[in-house]
Amino acid sequence: MPSTPDPTLALPRILCLHGGGVNGKVFQLQCRGLLAGELSKHFRFVFINGPFVCAPHGAIGTVYGDFAPFYRWLRWEPEHEELDARLAALELLDHCNDQMNADEGTGPWVGVLGFSQGAKMAANFLWMQERLNGPVPMLASDVRFRFGVFMAGSAPPVMLDPHGVLQPVPRHIDTADTLGTSVFTDWPESNEGEHSIAAPTLHVHGLRDPGIEGHRKLFRWYVKPGTAKLVEWDGDHRIPLKKSDVQPVVDGILDMARQTGVL
Repeated sequence: MPSTPDPTLALPRILCLHGGGVNGKVFQLQCRGLLAGELSKHFRFVFINGPFVCAPHGAIGTVYGDFAPFYRWLRWEPEHEELDARLAALELLDHCNDQMNADEGTGPWVGVLGFSQGAKMAANFLWMQERLNGPVPMLASDVRFRFGVFMAGSAPPVMLDPHGVLQPVPRHIDTADTLGTSVFTDWPESNEGEHSIAAPTLHVHGLRDPGIEGHRKLFRWYVKPGTAKLVEWDGDHRIPLKKSDVQPVVDGILDMARQTGVL
């Protein structure tokens, strides 16, 4: 008996990027509250793994410890292997492209959603796309993200520039060879300038998240005026699960999709 075709194959696709020390499978489980309702009727969510193997994040070991291996996108601990900024960008983009091409979906790539370090990556993709006025280098030429969802994502965006087309590094932007927010000092004073993102974005902040000040910097300083919406919920560094916490995120994503002509 022939198998039933997957009804999600032709839906618009949202690229989903996990946090540091996690993986795509765990992130899919963490997002089960988002995927349980209306969004899955409209989008195909594609969860991929980061390029660099690392230890599990301390917050997931007891629950998801059997789901190894775990991955990261960038360095955030001194013991993580050092890489030249261009080499790190080259490996990261090539890795993402391979996994995106491996997805069986046929719908257009319309959005990028990330949590924690994955949200920083989502910001990177949108920022690069706008600076180049076209697709991010090494991703397929037809990938044009219309909107982004940054869940517990910290500033600043990172320039992924394997071919040196955007040199010198613009002010207020990081590179892929550093330890990120913990050592970054070149903060902007406003959200006007080439460091900020123009595409519609939804920012999801847990009010008890110890990293919330970094998340607020991304919202205040790195998106153009009038383009971003904020959802705050009473939680720590995790993805909301309760329907009352999830529904504002669902509504925000649907609003961006309608705003950009995706729906």
